[in-house]
Amino acid sequence: MVKRKFWIKKIEKDWERRSVIWLAGVRRAGKTFLSRSLENVEYFDCELVRVRNKVHDPEVFLKGVKGKRIVLDEIHRLENPSELLKIASDYFPETKVLATGSSSLQASTKFRDTLTGRKTEILLTPMMNADLKDFGQEDIKYRLERGGLPPFFLPVEISGNDFQEWIDSYWAKDVQELFRLERRYSFQKLMELLFVNSGGIFEANKYAGPCEISRMTVANYLKVLESTWVFQVIKPFSSRSSNEIISAPRVYAFDTGFVRYYRGWRELRLEDLGILWEHLVLNEMMAHGRLRNVRFWRDKQGHEIDFVLVGPGKDPMAIECKWSADAFDINGLRAFRKRYEKGENWVVAGDVGRPYSRKISGLEVDFIGIDHLAKRLDNVKKE
Repeated sequence: MVKRKFWIKKIEKDWERRSVIWLAGVRRAGKTFLSRSLENVEYFDCELVRVRNKVHDPEVFLKGVKGKRIVLDEIHRLENPSELLKIASDYFPETKVLATGSSSLQASTKFRDTLTGRKTEILLTPMMNADLKDFGQEDIKYRLERGGLPPFFLPVEISGNDFQEWIDSYWAKDVQELFRLERRYSFQKLMELLFVNSGGIFEANKYAGPCEISRMTVANYLKVLESTWVFQVIKPFSSRSSNEIISAPRVYAFDTGFVRYYRGWRELRLEDLGILWEHLVLNEMMAHGRLRNVRFWRDKQGHEIDFVLVGPGKDPMAIECKWSADAFDINGLRAFRKRYEKGENWVVAGDVGRPYSRKISGLEVDFIGIDHLAKRLDNVKKE
């Protein structure tokens, strides 16, 4: 069994702080596989009727597993999952609980209590850079092409049927069970269009016509897609200047493999790698818990910064993503730093092994690879 060391270490560390962990992530990201790979755990699949019957009385169930490490997989299948987790946290703190689901806790109406202060949340992203070593395949281009879902990454061949099967399963097991939407065609059409335009500026009006729904319904569907981690909505960073984009977000798909497939890229060309690399860098930031701090910047003259890391009392960090360091153009960063003078400048490039710095147009720029990005993100969290 493959041991995803980064995630196992993260779970074990978080269990030291709190007894209940909510492990979220898109369908087939590997939540079950990861859960079963933990040492000394008792596994319960809540999709099974006999398991749901067993945990019908949370207090009786928790007394039976007192002091153990347990996994409650697909816990949203229970009638009142938040009640079980609340009782576990309050009355059985010596029992370590890992509960999994495909959405944020706030998304499901089944969670009448979001357990604020009682649990730690971990988002299992598609395979990050550290996972590649665990799976014995460190070719970044292969990861960009296949994506980061283990069932898509590992097989010798995948087909369009595999992608459609994932979409159908997502609709039936996540969307219908958690949100009970009705217009399958419109919802899946919106997904397809967002995959094709992934990384672009989102305007609801542009999708309303092709999907045969209202602008408001487009916005509501996007909230469902965001809360189930299928798309990430990145808001603009601004000081409310009339020269900046201040409202329209960028929307990124969860996985490079789906972007490649829906854009019809059979074999990746050099010009395709840049946008997929941008997705991979975002995935890395998500894996290190930085999604809430990620923004992008763009002015009305077309200057832009791929990602801006923000935090209370912190100077904004500018992050540019380039498949090749030679493709970096200083103009966007120069325009950004005219408005926001202080802050670090990173170029995360696919061809940088050893980090280095250069002074360009009076600006100090750090060129780093994705390995070093992980270390930088961890250092930022500690500051």
